[in-house]
Amino acid sequence: MRKPFIVLSIAAMLAGCATSRPLTSTERLTVVEGSTVLPAPDRSDLTAADRPALIGPLDTIQVDVFNVSALSREMQVDSSGRIAMPLAGTIEARGRTAAELARVIEAALRQRYVRNPEVIVNIKSSVSQVVTIDGQVNEPGLYPVTNQMTLMRVIASARGMSEFAKQEDVVILRTVQNQRMAGLYNVAAIRRGTYDDPPVYANDVIIVGDSPQRRMFRDFVSVSPLLAGPLIALLQ
Repeated sequence: MRKPFIVLSIAAMLAGCATSRPLTSTERLTVVEGSTVLPAPDRSDLTAADRPALIGPLDTIQVDVFNVSALSREMQVDSSGRIAMPLAGTIEARGRTAAELARVIEAALRQRYVRNPEVIVNIKSSVSQVVTIDGQVNEPGLYPVTNQMTLMRVIASARGMSEFAKQEDVVILRTVQNQRMAGLYNVAAIRRGTYDDPPVYANDVIIVGDSPQRRMFRDFVSVSPLLAGPLIALLQ
């Protein structure tokens, strides 16, 4: 008599994990069904506003000085956030965009009698602009922050959530004006279009929560394989 009771009890606890709600149109989401063709995006949809990419310690940059090839070079920002160039001297690069650093280098060269210097700076690789993702993902670690990085893109970079992930318990930790802040997100709701996929920035820490119910289900299946079949059939 206890086996059916156990099956039903665990099924009740996992019912939330087993059910999925269909997509429905809302004020923020239009659902296209059946044979209706999803419309193509226009140009404004394909070009999102750029975020400033800031240079940090140990980043690798390329500096090109037009008509002065001897000054053009690839270099690594040192651990204090500075670079050193012939004629220009030591320059603070940390916290500047590539365009801002180019203007600073131009001003420094102008002071050393380089006539009308034109400088272009490109960030070749960045180790300072990264996001950390930990918890129940398949490959936790540090990932570079691209121009349009979002929560879902970071999770995809980490090879998705693990089998024990709690989709409604994903936290983004962020420092804003020296104040530590946390945002709680529901990935399942984002996938349904309930709200937008939130942007992610350098130095954010993402924690994907753990689902005790999913672990209980895995342990139950491994301990009682004979009961797993009826339980799985009940949850489907």
